[in-house]
Amino acid sequence: MLIELHINNFAIIDHLELNFPEGLIVLTGETGAGKSIIMDALDTLLGSRAESISIRGGAERANIEATFQIPEFLKPQIHEILNKGDLLDDPDYVILEREIRRNGRNIARVNGRTVGVSFLREIGEHLVDMHGQSDHLSLLKINQHLGFLDRFARLDSLLDHYHSVYHKLQDVEHELETLHQDEQEAARKADLLTYQINEITSAKLEIGEEKALREERNRLANAEGLASACREALSLLDESNPDSPSISELFGEVFGVIQKVAKLDNSQESLSELSTTIDGNLTELAKNIRSYSESIEYNPKRLNQVEERIETIYKLKRKYGNSIEEILQFSIQAQQDLEKITHAEERIDFLEDKKETLRKEIVILGSELSDKRHEAALKLQQLLDKEFNDLKLSQAHFRVDFQFRTDPNGVLLPDGNRIAFTSNGLERVEFLIETNPGEGYKPLAKIASGGETARIMLALKNVLAQADHIPTLIFDEIDQGIGGRVGTTVGYKLWKLTTQHQVICITHLPQLAAFGNVHLHVEKKIQNNRTITQVTNVKGEERTIELAQMLGNLSEGTIKSANELLFTVKQMIKEEK
Repeated sequence: MLIELHINNFAIIDHLELNFPEGLIVLTGETGAGKSIIMDALDTLLGSRAESISIRGGAERANIEATFQIPEFLKPQIHEILNKGDLLDDPDYVILEREIRRNGRNIARVNGRTVGVSFLREIGEHLVDMHGQSDHLSLLKINQHLGFLDRFARLDSLLDHYHSVYHKLQDVEHELETLHQDEQEAARKADLLTYQINEITSAKLEIGEEKALREERNRLANAEGLASACREALSLLDESNPDSPSISELFGEVFGVIQKVAKLDNSQESLSELSTTIDGNLTELAKNIRSYSESIEYNPKRLNQVEERIETIYKLKRKYGNSIEEILQFSIQAQQDLEKITHAEERIDFLEDKKETLRKEIVILGSELSDKRHEAALKLQQLLDKEFNDLKLSQAHFRVDFQFRTDPNGVLLPDGNRIAFTSNGLERVEFLIETNPGEGYKPLAKIASGGETARIMLALKNVLAQADHIPTLIFDEIDQGIGGRVGTTVGYKLWKLTTQHQVICITHLPQLAAFGNVHLHVEKKIQNNRTITQVTNVKGEERTIELAQMLGNLSEGTIKSANELLFTVKQMIKEEK
């Protein structure tokens, strides 16, 4: 809903600040006072073309800024748009701004940050529907007609079911397409996977064997040196001669001396125990060296086998991974991929059956949607015929046009025809209108301009109020070509729209203006030899006088008529409530 509108240096508007409440807001005033300029400024703000000619004389730039309150039901859509540009500040409000510069440069802003005009327009289309400005008139957009009809028919639950089946079908068809494309390379890929699996399997790799092999290779490659070292160690430990006693003999002497010390001094018992341990360790050390020495063998054949095994592991690592663990994991994945290819034909058969089942569901659900849409279309046509009569458009008739397109790849109907389908059903919907008998039905965008168009749009808005999710509706001079009696009807219908929308209307008819919850009087004044537009919220006696002047020259009679008009409107509203 539009909350505030600020306009600076736009056309004859010097500076204007307007606050808009809920309900029906009417703007009245003499022709040329600036009512439509206010709407032009708002239209420019919402993304229409901006030209430097719109800048007030003597100013370098014009600025238009509006604050909108976001209704709860619109927050998901608006927040999604704002989040795309990281522009969401307050979840309840959004501020749009348009700056027009004399040098031709225009700047659009959302919540104070610069954006493209198309971004501004995208948000505006969700917030305001302006009659007379085709860029913002949602009912003229064919791609929105189906949504209006579905909301009018209350098909949310059925549509959700259809969407679910449709998306499942899309997933199945995508997987089938991928599988069919893979079929062309399946044989080659299967051969490669089989070779890789066999190469790894035949190697009979074991986790940890590489480390053991490298240790064994080190021993085999250094067998002579290891044996020589062992012989030298044993010689030092056990072999003695008159010139050089062995370590065992020398330590035997040390052991004997320590035993004497321990006997003479009991406090040194620990020395005796330590020397005993060392003596036993020396014996064990000699035994282990002797055993290790006997295990050492010089075996060139085994060395070659170990080298070949290590080279095999190296080659496999180069192809399939950095370790034996990764190589084995590669083999597992390759086996799984091979199984997929092997069973691809079975998968394709399964998916083809599933595809056919889902397509049959699409036909069932799509046909149900079509039936309910046709029922809703008839009801809509009947309601609009009544609305047209109320608005003195008895010659106008409305029709919902359903279009089906044959498609060899579409779904098969019971009658044997194949038709195209989309995420929204089996048909394309367009609203058509006939304004004069015999001329034929035409798209809404082709209907005549002026008051007739405005009344047709008002009739549609009234009937589709529940289905229309745009919070603010603006009608610029909807009363063109209609008289006072119809003006009362138009005013009443505009007021009824306020149960679902905020409605702003420019009018010259007092019968219509009397229904306004807020009445803004727009006038043109001369100030410091410059023309300015001034807007006054008229209430009470001021409003009565304004309505009287709209009825004719100000007199007791017109004032009385204005009061009677306000009383009549009050009674109509009271009866409605």
